[in-house]
Amino acid sequence: MRTARRPIASECGIDAAMEVIGGKWKSSILWALNERRCRFGELRRMLPGVTEKVLASHLREMEADGIVCREVYDEVPPHVEYSLTPLGVTLNEALAPLGAWGRDHLLGGRDAH
Repeated sequence: MRTARRPIASECGIDAAMEVIGGKWKSSILWALNERRCRFGELRRMLPGVTEKVLASHLREMEADGIVCREVYDEVPPHVEYSLTPLGVTLNEALAPLGAWGRDHLLGGRDAH
């Protein structure tokens, strides 16, 4: 199921991409979901410091942008899992060189993730 993307106000590709990944936690969410699909509570535990409200908001925005897929399982209690869409996977691939730059130039070669 494809969702309608949020309108992007810029004609510049970098600005448009930054609108999609802007927000303190979005890159961390992308990293976590690149590892595996997760339930909401799992994501929250993987991202110490994120509030429930902010995580829910970011996941909704990322779903609207076509980056994250929210899959609801018809079970009791309700079971919802989040994963990257193919577009989200390509976004992570595009961010890999930026992560390498940050690791090499700002973290002195060590990686926090």
